[in-house]
Amino acid sequence: MKPTTFYLRSLGCPKNRVDSEVILGALTNGGYKPVEDPLEAQLIVVNTCSFIESATQESIDTILELAQAKERGQCKFFVVAGCLPQRYGRKLATSMPEVDLFVGTSSFARLPSLLANFQKGDPQRLSIESPRFLMTSETHRVLSTPFYSGYLKIAEGCSNRCTFCTIPAIRGPFRSRPRHDLLQEAEWLASQGVIELNLVAQDSTAYGMDLGTEPRLSDLLADLAKSDAFSWIRVLYSYPQRVDRRLLQVMASYDCICKYLDIPFQHVSVRLLKAMGRSGSAEEFHEIIGFIRSYLPEITLRTTLIVGFPGETEADYQELYEFVEKAAFQRLGIFTYSPEKGTKATRLKDVVEETVKQERLQALVSLQRKVSLDYHQKLVGTVQPTLVEGVSGETDLLLEGRLVSQAPDVDGCVFINKGFGQVGEIMDVLITEAHPYDLVGEIVENAK
Repeated sequence: MKPTTFYLRSLGCPKNRVDSEVILGALTNGGYKPVEDPLEAQLIVVNTCSFIESATQESIDTILELAQAKERGQCKFFVVAGCLPQRYGRKLATSMPEVDLFVGTSSFARLPSLLANFQKGDPQRLSIESPRFLMTSETHRVLSTPFYSGYLKIAEGCSNRCTFCTIPAIRGPFRSRPRHDLLQEAEWLASQGVIELNLVAQDSTAYGMDLGTEPRLSDLLADLAKSDAFSWIRVLYSYPQRVDRRLLQVMASYDCICKYLDIPFQHVSVRLLKAMGRSGSAEEFHEIIGFIRSYLPEITLRTTLIVGFPGETEADYQELYEFVEKAAFQRLGIFTYSPEKGTKATRLKDVVEETVKQERLQALVSLQRKVSLDYHQKLVGTVQPTLVEGVSGETDLLLEGRLVSQAPDVDGCVFINKGFGQVGEIMDVLITEAHPYDLVGEIVENAK
């Protein structure tokens, strides 16, 4: 019998979350009804992440957890979708007999028909195609984010060839969506109540480069801003050397475009960057940061760094440490290098010991705590527009919200301990306390 209820668990990044929303759309269009308890679901779906070792392990742990729910509950069909099956394919079918169907990154939108074929006796448990899928504004999505916030995936895949990264193999080459199609989807998101629009791609600043004459990111941003449909428009994941003058001019010209950029530098050692398949230097990156801040003095900069890449010496690490100290990023994500099977970096020698990686990571974390705290302390006593998100996950005695400088899920929040807040509205909040990751404030009553 066809299952009528389903449970979906989504893992990984915002880009993966959009894929999960497409899965939700496909299943609901197919007559399936979502439930919140996997034990009550006749169909269980896990949309996995497999970008790095820790994400792969989380995906495997989640599959094993939900396999138990299949045994104990009403589940008749168990589906594993996304990056993990795309990356590991037939190995999963052998090692995970409890899973009925494995669906890759180009097949998840067709899940109802794949399930129907499976139920009709198709013995094929794997639907792993070449990663070429590209959603459109006609692709049905069911939003899983709060009603006021949403993601617009402007492209799929990646054509950068970083030696440590599995994304090009899992997701295929970089493929931009046409501008008119994105504007149509943005209009739909606005009609759903979205006021915070977050643009995502593996490299947002590469948008349009593969389309030849198509406008690039700056033109897309300007069109979105001119629509007056959104209060906040944020760009996530920008390649350092592609942040150009035109992009900064557009960002400076519209109040609704968040003065926020997430630019993964990864490292600053010339030698290590070359080994990573990237380019740049500490000097060049400081120039890029200075260039950005000259146009947008109030910009919030976030970056991602890798410590312990093969061949990283103490001198390389000290150069990175000094770069972080001088750059004063408001937000920083730090990871230890994880050797990923199939990437060129696994063939590099001079492997850094795990204990050394952890020591270097912790030192950078301590440094960034001080930098972030200093930034937050400067906000104490100021009134900041804050997107109210509802009751805090920490305690129901507080509300939570976010500043324009805090991207969803990654940058901390504002705990609101006084005043009445309307969920989904941007309200004035007086910042009263500062902490390294979060802030505390109170709603300014009768603010204009």
